[in-house]
Amino acid sequence: MKGEASSPARLLIADDHVLVREGIRTLLTSEPDLKIIGEAVDGREALELCRELSPDLVLMDVRMPKMDGLEATRAIKEERPQTSVLVVTSHQNPEYLLEAVRAGAAGYVLKEATKRELLEAVRKVLSGESPLNQMLAMQLLRRLTDEADRKTEQPVPKLAKKRHDEALPEALSPRELDVLRLLAQGQTNRQVSQNLSVAVATVKNHVQHIISKLDVSDRTQAAVKAIQLGLIYDREEE
Repeated sequence: MKGEASSPARLLIADDHVLVREGIRTLLTSEPDLKIIGEAVDGREALELCRELSPDLVLMDVRMPKMDGLEATRAIKEERPQTSVLVVTSHQNPEYLLEAVRAGAAGYVLKEATKRELLEAVRKVLSGESPLNQMLAMQLLRRLTDEADRKTEQPVPKLAKKRHDEALPEALSPRELDVLRLLAQGQTNRQVSQNLSVAVATVKNHVQHIISKLDVSDRTQAAVKAIQLGLIYDREEE
């Protein structure tokens, strides 16, 4: 989880409806590993509070005045790429969720979610897991891959892929690339460990290294950035 092991994760709630903010705060405030450090009534205030308070995670409504949640997410991720954003929404439309992931969100949680479901989504993001179910994750990331392919109009050449990798501050190791490709398929840490025949703890270490090297906040955005950089491709192409 982000931050020191002894310190609770710092959360910001952004929603223009006071009852929604109060509901989320009530569900989370009793959890010792989580701390609500601020509340925003619109996207612009959410951005300002992120600058001031440096939260680990923002619970972000989408439809808000002054600046909507998607625009606020883009701005927050541009300024603070290590801050995770979890969209709180009433919509499950894949097109809608794709826009949220493209904007920089780690995933989403429904407004009618139970306390258990909300806590599970929050803790998954903070611990490096994906809050998206595997089918939805694969659907969204496949769309992003198709879009990237259409932009290049042809597969990215081997040398270009290597240049992308070398352009990173610290290149990913072959094993980290293996893990990254499985993450982009929506696999959990346990599934990755089974596929690569390594311990779950080892996978967790690889995921944290990947997130750090790609300078992103979570595994969802690690997969998105890997697609953008052309790092997701088959071994046979090397």
